[in-house]
Amino acid sequence: MRSTGFRRTFAAIGVCSLALTAAACGSGDDSASGKTRITVNCEPPKSAKVDRGFFDSDVAAFEKKNPDIDVVAHDAFPCQDPKTFDAKLAGGQMEDVFYTYFTDAKHVVDIKQAADLTPYIKELKSYDSLQQQLRDIYTVDGKIYGIPRTGYSMGLIYNRKLFQQAGLDPDKPPTTWAEVRADAKKIAALGNGTIGYADYSAQNQGGWHFTAEMYSQGGDVVSADGKKASIDTPQGHAVLQNLHDMRWTDNSMGSKQLLVINDVQQLMGSGKLGMYLSAPDNIPILVKEKGGNYDDLALGPMPGGQGTLIGGDGYMFNKHDTPAQIRAGLKWLDSMFLTPGSGFLGDYARAKKANAPVGLPEPRLFTGAADAKDQQVKKANSNVPVANYQAFLDGNQSLQMKIEPPDAQQIYSVLDSAVSAVLTKKDANIDQLLGDASGKIDGILARG
Repeated sequence: MRSTGFRRTFAAIGVCSLALTAAACGSGDDSASGKTRITVNCEPPKSAKVDRGFFDSDVAAFEKKNPDIDVVAHDAFPCQDPKTFDAKLAGGQMEDVFYTYFTDAKHVVDIKQAADLTPYIKELKSYDSLQQQLRDIYTVDGKIYGIPRTGYSMGLIYNRKLFQQAGLDPDKPPTTWAEVRADAKKIAALGNGTIGYADYSAQNQGGWHFTAEMYSQGGDVVSADGKKASIDTPQGHAVLQNLHDMRWTDNSMGSKQLLVINDVQQLMGSGKLGMYLSAPDNIPILVKEKGGNYDDLALGPMPGGQGTLIGGDGYMFNKHDTPAQIRAGLKWLDSMFLTPGSGFLGDYARAKKANAPVGLPEPRLFTGAADAKDQQVKKANSNVPVANYQAFLDGNQSLQMKIEPPDAQQIYSVLDSAVSAVLTKKDANIDQLLGDASGKIDGILARG
């Protein structure tokens, strides 16, 4: 599941339309002009004027510095549409350098649509400075097929003002699910429609959060070999039992259920919600779109103390790319996204001038000296209350970072039913729900 935004101001951006011809998306070197031509996607849409301007100016600067490379950017919404992604790949319509979620990497390789970057990877100056666990996502059978660009990890967003009103310490968010339950009950007791804790339970988002909650308690959704479901476990039972008890015993989750992300964000932005699980990129959305205030919003670590779900994105290369296009694409990635303190994602001074949030606690992409420089520039330009996120940063140090399961969207659809059942039916049979879901997930994995 993608999170709700990138490191700055927009939620999801551009792909080349299926209506375009194969030549318009993936293309060979432009020998007539003597330039290497590459098509790329995920250009911000025209409606995101500030980000579109940043992106286009960065492309122009790259082309000026590299006059032998012609970059043709495609935009649409979103960066990747799961409904058309495989069709574009199979139809030869994918860009030369194309956006992927972390969960796409192995699939694209398995269906033989990705170029092997291993012989060229030394030409990507930033590669050795990237986090190893993120590099590993795009490494299959010892070969490198993609480059990570951003990442996120789940945590607990909470309302500091409601914590204070409920007699809780706003500098000490809950770190166990028992504490979440106790704090949610106190917040809900404030009345006036206040909800202590909210969770998603529809449109595959309930399954996404179930997975995150499993990871938080040391559990998993599928077995280590990826062949069987592993949800009918003490951890799986604990996830559903906790949601059931908060909903029906404590009445701390409100009466309206089958919520999706926009519903929960509206509640938090309006000051009527105490806590929900999210990534840091929810915070600017809550402020800019939902009426929230940076000073009231804080972020704690994933409760449970064992693990947290991570996600993110990167770029892969079309299997039809020429060596010259691969080299040009790697240069473009270095310039646009992977140079600390500059480029589309790293020019924090430019972002601050545009009133975009700087200082949110995204998981660190870089290591060593590159990370130090990136953090230094970010800190110098921060315009959000970074102290509100310290608990998240501190807590993340001891958590296992776990990527989403294989066939994630199909599995999430199955788990949605289990989550929605315990939140809408007081007499829901948790053992039966987990057993039924396990059988369906086994079927999905067998087909995959």
